[in-house]
Amino acid sequence: MVSMTKELMKEAGIAGLIDPGEKVYIKPNLVEPKPASYGSTTHPEIVEGIIQYLKNEGRNNIFMFESTSVGFKTKDAIKACGYDVLSNKYDVPFIDLDNEAVISVDSEGMALNIYKAAAHAGFIINVPVMKGHCQTDITCCLKNMKGLIPFREKSRFHSMGLHRPIAALASRIRPAVHIVDAICGDPTFELGGKPLEFNRIMLGFDPVLLDSFCAELLGYRPDEIRYIKYAKDYGVGSYKDEKTKIVELNTENKPKAINLTGTLAGRYKKYIEEDGACSPCYAALITALNKLGNRIPSDPIKIGQGFRGVSSDGIGVGNCTSGCKYSVKGCPPSAVDMVDLIRGIR
Repeated sequence: MVSMTKELMKEAGIAGLIDPGEKVYIKPNLVEPKPASYGSTTHPEIVEGIIQYLKNEGRNNIFMFESTSVGFKTKDAIKACGYDVLSNKYDVPFIDLDNEAVISVDSEGMALNIYKAAAHAGFIINVPVMKGHCQTDITCCLKNMKGLIPFREKSRFHSMGLHRPIAALASRIRPAVHIVDAICGDPTFELGGKPLEFNRIMLGFDPVLLDSFCAELLGYRPDEIRYIKYAKDYGVGSYKDEKTKIVELNTENKPKAINLTGTLAGRYKKYIEEDGACSPCYAALITALNKLGNRIPSDPIKIGQGFRGVSSDGIGVGNCTSGCKYSVKGCPPSAVDMVDLIRGIR
């Protein structure tokens, strides 16, 4: 993960966007005191890759900051998630926002209370986890800004229905870069417990575009996630569309789906005929099956490189299964496209 992150940042030319001596703030998702393998928090290895890249490029004025979800203590999450070790190893201070001053700002007609350190931060690198959420269906780039407001304001956001205030906050605090941890987020719940190995890291500059892309990976159309739509309407960014340029690295070295044995993956294994599948594609299929509920086909769905050039009357997902009667294109295809195809033929 360290080398993957450094490669992404080099490819995107991130160092050229940062003036020497400029302060850089890294914002992970430490929603709770649980290791990243649980499916809810940002892998410290990704943040380590960010730090190594920045220091190698002579950008040494680096900080990390975060505030956990209501009911937890940020200092506990910093330790449980391994960020205390990271901070000491690289001499990068971690600002526990629980101890910081709060100011009021206006955004999109709303008065918002945010941490002063966040309001005055310059170059922010947002490092969210791509995962599900019990109230907003997904959480990724835009919603990760909620870690920059105090507990009382987090509670008020819930009383306001979450979606509009999340979009308003994203309109006020705009990180320069977003690096999405899609290694093993839980696609069903923001506090994890059912991690699913997508084994991907994504980098972009438009949080609306990234969130719309991740929404489709998790089985949703962007407009179904209201805070993404509101953020687009507020001018924070644009949806992924046919003009979106996607550059994929390591296309010949995609991780295979050999470790997908967790609770969620195990539940749907009997519905899948797998032969040499890559984990990003396999994870998208698990997400689609979870969303389909009782509308899962009785015949197993084919997936994997072993089906290249093989004809079949059944359903297949991914470019490798183009010989199937019904096939979802993509490498990997999105979960929402899988759901649409399967619903359309039942």
